[in-house]
Amino acid sequence: MSTPFVEMRGISKHFGGVLAVDQVDCTLHAGEVVGLLGHNGAGKSTLIKILSGVYAPDEGEMRVHGQPVRFNSPRDARAAGIETIYQTLALADNIDAPGNLFLGRELLTRWGTLDSARMDHETRAIIQRLNPNFTSIQRPVREMSGGQRQTVAIARALHFNARILIMDEPCAALGPAETRMVMDTIRRLKAEGLGIFLISHDIHDVFEICDRITVMKNGGVVGTRDVKDVTEDEALAMIILGKNPERGDHAPS
Repeated sequence: MSTPFVEMRGISKHFGGVLAVDQVDCTLHAGEVVGLLGHNGAGKSTLIKILSGVYAPDEGEMRVHGQPVRFNSPRDARAAGIETIYQTLALADNIDAPGNLFLGRELLTRWGTLDSARMDHETRAIIQRLNPNFTSIQRPVREMSGGQRQTVAIARALHFNARILIMDEPCAALGPAETRMVMDTIRRLKAEGLGIFLISHDIHDVFEICDRITVMKNGGVVGTRDVKDVTEDEALAMIILGKNPERGDHAPS
């Protein structure tokens, strides 16, 4: 096996007397989509915030591309090639795709003015790579469909050399056509060798796009399974009951 993009070993995080993440192991390889599953409060969001630099773990070790890392801020995680695309997308609704792509990192001409032509060109290039049918990039984001908004958020991450994406409910509130657009984009990224953590409550989407699932409950990992080796019903049992069909055990209550 090649060196994983991400290794998290024995990760724990306390908030006062609450153990939010308990001795979690998780890995992600190049060209792989790993679904993180579990009810609200299972520990998924805390684990992802540790990987994205929002929280520091109290215990455990993280490696990125085989190198030990400890992030003190999201800036550190981004410098390591990790980008998080939250459900809210964090886009500025009143400006267009190039404006969002380069927001806070605008390109300038040699005279110190905004290089709008270059920003437009680079935005078109990366969005065409993700979604060849998305051409109206100069409309304000608020006028775009949900799938197009997701494409802008993903393009922003990729333009700054992310190789590891964390996607939080990317298809939430999208219709079937928009969901298909986002799923096709994820497939393209996977084919390009990116590693993706996908948080989703839609078990059908997870089984369609993911290679493995890691199920969490009560802060711990119930189990990690290859999608091809587990049924949707077994995955639901892992989520609801904390039961791993490989071992028949239960997550701590």
